[in-house]
Amino acid sequence: MKAALITRFRDVTPDGGVIELVVWRVPQPVPPSAHDFKYRAAYAVNGVRVVGFDNERGKGDHCHVGGHERAYKFVSVEQLVEDFIAAVDAARRGQ
Repeated sequence: MKAALITRFRDVTPDGGVIELVVWRVPQPVPPSAHDFKYRAAYAVNGVRVVGFDNERGKGDHCHVGGHERAYKFVSVEQLVEDFIAAVDAARRGQ
């Protein structure tokens, strides 16, 4: 099986921010992740990432919020979308 695109979303906010989310189902987990999804989600303003979620090879599931990187517990694609939207909303409100 090859990687299969699950979802791709891109939007430009009224203030010029860019929100993008891409998720693939992959034939094998991306180490050290244990699930069969590869994803990246980012919210950037003026070319600077404000929020990011991804599972980079060698790092596993993690997120970037407020200039800090921390582990992220991937549960499902649906939960990833909810968590990403919540982090973007909080960042846009200045929290």
